Amino acid sequence: MRPVNLIPAEERRGDQAKSRTGPLAYVVVGTLFALLAGVAVLVLTSNQISDRKAELSQLKVEAAAAEARAQQLSTYTSFHQVSLQRTSTIASLADSRFDWERVIRELSLVLPDDVWLTSMTGTATPSTTVEGATTIATRAAVPGPALELVGCAPGQDSVARLVTALHEIDGVTRVGVNKSALPASGATTGAASTGGGGDTECQSRDFLAKFEIVVAFDAAPVPAASAVGATAPVAPAPAPTDTSTATSATTGG
Repeated sequence: MRPVNLIPAEERRGDQAKSRTGPLAYVVVGTLFALLAGVAVLVLTSNQISDRKAELSQLKVEAAAAEARAQQLSTYTSFHQVSLQRTSTIASLADSRFDWERVIRELSLVLPDDVWLTSMTGTATPSTTVEGATTIATRAAVPGPALELVGCAPGQDSVARLVTALHEIDGVTRVGVNKSALPASGATTGAASTGGGGDTECQSRDFLAKFEIVVAFDAAPVPAASAVGATAPVAPAPAPTDTSTATSATTGG
């Protein structure tokens, strides 16, 4: 016997029940859900934009306040920069200053008793010129401070001892002998009779050697803007023998 469903079609449930509304209801529900999602996204985006605008306004206010405070403190900033510049300048000058007083003092201590100077020039750079001072050619090879010494000594051995003694001065890096020569034949006689002068102002005897020495201080800082020059001529001492000849040579030097 075949079973017969006596329940009306509109009252049936399950797979065999006929749809009352059809697919249109699902379309409407999906559309409403999409609209709701779009509205939610729009509201969230609008809220974010409002928050960003409020944050931007707050930042502008803070920036304006900070700028106004910076303007008030600009005077102190300028003073600080000037202070730093002046401190740097003073430090640079202090570093580039050469202690000539110490060098001359040490030179007086190491200078042998039998050696005398007719000229002494101290310059910070080779470009520095001192009016009336003797210029030694090898001075140009020393970029920093240097002493130029001109004088006489009794023989070449004394000149060599002088060179060794000059190395004892603190800061000396090298000592260069530009010239060390005994007088030519007859030069001392001419110097004694004419009162000296020329190339033999301190060579009153045949055994006296005239020297030109450059004492270099290569490790000392070189001044950037200006150089300091100093000259200290030293009067020649009288020769140890023959009073009349020594007096004549000294007067002429």
